[in-house]
Amino acid sequence: MVNPLVSSSEVLQDVRYEIRGRLANHALELEKRGYEIISLNIGNPGLFGFRTPEAMRLAMIENLDQAEPYCHQKGIFPAREAVVIQQQSRGVTGVTIEEVFIGNGVSELIDLSLRALLNPSDEVLVPSPDYPLWSAAVALNGGKAVHYRCASDNGFLPDLEQMENAITPKTRAIVVINPNNPSGAVYDRETLMAIVELADRHNLVLLSDEIYDQMVYDGAEFIPMATLATNCVCLTFSGLSKIYRACGYRVGWAVFSGDIDRASQYIHGMELLSALRLCSNVPGQWAVQTALGGIQSIQPLVEPGGRLYQSRQVVIDRTAASDDLHLERPMGAMYAFLRLHERFRGILDDQAFATELLENYHVLVAPGSSFNTPYSDHFRITTLPDTDTIDIVFDRIEECLGQYS
Repeated sequence: MVNPLVSSSEVLQDVRYEIRGRLANHALELEKRGYEIISLNIGNPGLFGFRTPEAMRLAMIENLDQAEPYCHQKGIFPAREAVVIQQQSRGVTGVTIEEVFIGNGVSELIDLSLRALLNPSDEVLVPSPDYPLWSAAVALNGGKAVHYRCASDNGFLPDLEQMENAITPKTRAIVVINPNNPSGAVYDRETLMAIVELADRHNLVLLSDEIYDQMVYDGAEFIPMATLATNCVCLTFSGLSKIYRACGYRVGWAVFSGDIDRASQYIHGMELLSALRLCSNVPGQWAVQTALGGIQSIQPLVEPGGRLYQSRQVVIDRTAASDDLHLERPMGAMYAFLRLHERFRGILDDQAFATELLENYHVLVAPGSSFNTPYSDHFRITTLPDTDTIDIVFDRIEECLGQYS
């Protein structure tokens, strides 16, 4: 008798993460066959020569003797205290270390925060395009992701009217990703205030993903959501991965602010879930205080002449010179969300383009529909490579698209 296959959970049917999915696996296969692949699917600074500040590495090394036992489930005191001081310096009041959770990157904290909040069939408003972990984590924790439109013709800012119309009695929270991944949009004060007003009026939790908080360009202003959301429950997410180029340290934090009294049961749920996983990576936590208390080394990189600025500028310039591509200028983060010219509609969608670009031109990008969009004519690249590499990438993209033009 042949035994039946062991099936996976049905909940995974609603989970997508193509950033590290089929195309990424195919790229690995091509590399094993000897091809050199330029991988632009993930914002991973260490792979492109960016180093974690030395002071952070030393802080971790010098405290290794204190990093062997489990720590408190919320994290070590110096790390949580440093996060509180940062929040206070930004104008966020009423936060103590009791409202700060340290996790294995923001990814784990997103999962814990949704698990502590959602009941089966609860709804969460998530941007489209989104960072797909948010939609996946909602589904994995029994909820339903309801996407609100952030269209390119509106600078990828949220459609506030559509967002309000999407609210139902089952809606529990609004996810805001600012600066945005994948679009690079940086939300203005008016937009953020409107979202806060919606959360206040409908008694919703604000989940503000701010992992790219200091990575802004050309005078764009990053405004912390917690400085505006004083009457509702706000949960802010950030970490060491992007601004401090320490992805492998796996250190993120989540901070409760606003109406803390109303969040007491929610916070208790997070404490319980944090205790069940014992604690997050301890060695990396010792770098937090040094990171947040030191010179913000991201600034020279995002100013004119800095590497991140210059690479982004080449992407902008090459797209402007192309007859095949369009780009809404990214004002933050480390990505560009490019659109194929409308003449490719019906001929080449994002999946087919990304597949051909990988197989024949050895460049790996993320199809736009991977970010939970209703359209299939965008793709995302990271702007982390040096300018010479970006020029090579665009030469190959133009060659690939040229055969269809």
